[in-house]
Amino acid sequence: MKVVGRNEPCPCGSGKKYKKCCESKNSISIEEVQTEELERILQTFYDEYPERRDVPAYLELANSWKSRLGGQLQEEMIEAIVLDEFFFHHRLDIWETYLHKQEKKQLRPFVQRVLSQWSQPRVFIGQVVEVDEGYLTAEMILDGEQIKLRRESEKPVPVGVHLYCFILPDGTGVENQFVAVSSLIFFPADHRSVFEQITAQFQEDSSKTKEQFFKENAIEVWEKLAANGYEGEEFSNFEVGVITHFMGFLDEHYRQSEQLLDLVEDYLVEQQPNARKDVAIAAGAIRFGNDYSYFESLDMTVKEIAEWFGVSPSSMNKYYKELIVYAGKE
Repeated sequence: MKVVGRNEPCPCGSGKKYKKCCESKNSISIEEVQTEELERILQTFYDEYPERRDVPAYLELANSWKSRLGGQLQEEMIEAIVLDEFFFHHRLDIWETYLHKQEKKQLRPFVQRVLSQWSQPRVFIGQVVEVDEGYLTAEMILDGEQIKLRRESEKPVPVGVHLYCFILPDGTGVENQFVAVSSLIFFPADHRSVFEQITAQFQEDSSKTKEQFFKENAIEVWEKLAANGYEGEEFSNFEVGVITHFMGFLDEHYRQSEQLLDLVEDYLVEQQPNARKDVAIAAGAIRFGNDYSYFESLDMTVKEIAEWFGVSPSSMNKYYKELIVYAGKE
């Protein structure tokens, strides 16, 4: 790798000398600096807009959604979804004006190049087909288009779940690599049939582009999800059952462990255990937590823990052993 001299132009493209720019960040890659700059531009947009003059129009749209979805989805979630709809489907001029202002401010050619590609955020509703360290590979439900979407956290994402977001090119210059503009929403496997219905609806009317279809049917997509029982939850009904039983036991025995809860949630999402009873996994998690000191030790035998959940010790121990492997405690 070429060493940059202190008096040479900084590789980040700022036009400044390296010693006056990124030398102090020598533990951070140029790619990380660029990514942070793009994230800042996106965050600043949501901090500054909509402006006061545009708020009434946004509220009118938000209230129309609330009147149809109120009581089914949380109000905060509706407002967040509608905000992106407002900016990118109803008032794209607000986004375009912001980009124009940012282009004038930027000195880095890299940032200017990326902003020139950001004029049209688009909706992407797809299914996760592959997961690697930095990106998710997702397949558009309408036509099978595949993209790589930058992961927003290290939280596990299972193959097969569906997701929703508005996307933009991620700035790497690599074809079909994108970043979520704002909210990246994942849907539990319980709602797979809804996305099949949406695909079938699109195929019945081939006269519309994907973006036209999503714009015209935006609220209908969420109404279908709500009708199928979606309330904004992160977990499937089965996973909620595991967590409820697990937390119920801890509460009754005056124990708590955020660390163990995080581990159990990640295990459920990433491993997708195929259990007949949710209580069997919950019991296995309690035995695991007790044996590996995730909470104050319980004065209970293995048999007593299994009996509390109404499962056999063998059923409990299956998931106890899986958690040992998953947590790297072998």
